[in-house]
Amino acid sequence: MLSMTPAILCRNLHKYYPARGEPVRAVNGLDLEVHSGECFGLLGPNGAGKTTTIEILEGLMAPTSGDVEVLGRRWGEHDNELRQRIGVSLQETRLAEKLTVRETLILFRSFYATGQNPDEVLEQVGLTEKANAQVGKLSGGQRQRLSIACGIVGDPDLLFLDEPTVGLDPHARRQLWEILRGFRARGKTLLLTTHYMDEAERLCDRVAVIDHGKVIALGTPTELISSLQGEHLVEFALEPGATVELANLQRLNGVVHAMQEEDRYLLTVTHPHLALPALLRHLQEANTELARLTTRHASLEDVFVHLTGRRLEEPEEAAPLPTP
Repeated sequence: MLSMTPAILCRNLHKYYPARGEPVRAVNGLDLEVHSGECFGLLGPNGAGKTTTIEILEGLMAPTSGDVEVLGRRWGEHDNELRQRIGVSLQETRLAEKLTVRETLILFRSFYATGQNPDEVLEQVGLTEKANAQVGKLSGGQRQRLSIACGIVGDPDLLFLDEPTVGLDPHARRQLWEILRGFRARGKTLLLTTHYMDEAERLCDRVAVIDHGKVIALGTPTELISSLQGEHLVEFALEPGATVELANLQRLNGVVHAMQEEDRYLLTVTHPHLALPALLRHLQEANTELARLTTRHASLEDVFVHLTGRRLEEPEEAAPLPTP
């Protein structure tokens, strides 16, 4: 059963950075509540404010303004208690290359008054065979598992993970997912930042989509995908030089939303067996040839594209503050 006290609560959170001309808004009035015992995902493109937000929640930087509570406590008032109750796995964790894996974990365990046995944690993350290997000899996936081991060896109530699987191959990603599911199964709370929407769909109980430093959508992955009002996506491209009016696509049977993205069109549809024949008839009547066509189930990435008109991998610039 989830605790009544939120693991994280922040209201009207702002973080501004000085810059030439206008200050830069990394976080711009963000509201967030994470329940105890859930895996919560912060989703969005690079530059959306995910990392800044998580660093404020971790106590690594102070907000410009806003109210922040972590495990019912506040940074600046209960720092020592909070550091004993949270674990952190940063996007880039630099560990001593010459220490062994076991020595590294013993060192991190020493930072906590209570915690788990380092050898048991090594078993949890699948690094027992590498216990006596130097950190500098580990592969990328093994380093990521060690980073998470360092985050959980103090047996924290709340674990922060910033892009934990960036740069990993599919097999290494799945191994880390299983480690995180095991942590979550023990009733612990996870806050995960990622721009991999498939990762969020598999791990998170709820997700918040962040853009321009604000939460623009919040709910379970299923709820957010359902908000598209269509379970399927039809994606197609036309022969070079050919075009079709979005308004005409929008009126096709079974289509609930149509948009164009560079040289391709995206249709959110309720029933592909109705939308596809209608699309083909329309293109035939317009004497327009298809270059390619695919159908698939809607995903969280489609939610993001629908909300922002952009894909996750597109660069994002923080907005300047308005002139007073």
